[in-house]
Amino acid sequence: MSWVIVGLGNPGEEYTQTRHNTGRMALEFFAKQCGVSAWKEDKKSNSLTTGASVGKNMLALVLPNTFMNKSGAALIKFVKSVKAAERLVVVYDDLDLPLGTMKLSFDRGSGGHKGIESIARTLKTKRFVRIRIGVSPATATGKLKKPVGEKEVVDFILTRCKAHELDELKKVFKKASLAIETIVSEGREIAMNRFNS
Repeated sequence: MSWVIVGLGNPGEEYTQTRHNTGRMALEFFAKQCGVSAWKEDKKSNSLTTGASVGKNMLALVLPNTFMNKSGAALIKFVKSVKAAERLVVVYDDLDLPLGTMKLSFDRGSGGHKGIESIARTLKTKRFVRIRIGVSPATATGKLKKPVGEKEVVDFILTRCKAHELDELKKVFKKASLAIETIVSEGREIAMNRFNS
């Protein structure tokens, strides 16, 4: 049985390297680590897809070409049942975590993330794995300085990452890649224990 790994973001040149495309960048990084460089357009799911493997496990890597709040529509083709959703891993940006951090979760709420809301609504389940990558600024002591107010949040997540943020994110992408491999080969519980501690 194969796994579906999804990197959330918005399609189009103007969204490249924005904070809201962190999930997409993380999955592209993972694909490169697996030696995969060619993505093909899948018209049926309106996404870019490619395949990879971790040990004996086959992985379908998916970058939805829908906008974030329609992410679920791209996954109907790949996740056919509530049971199959348990082998879905969604990688995305999280404003509730400081930049440079990552957290794994399963069967949780959306935390207000429109992409996760869309996926849970479309697949009719919350029982899938999330790799949440922090994008919020923090003080030197690690206290979150999250943008407040709808306009501020939208402006913040749709702005391109600064060079130092991209450097931080690359380190997290390495960790996220290891987390994906661990989830697939050893199970989500082990992965959550290892990467959330």
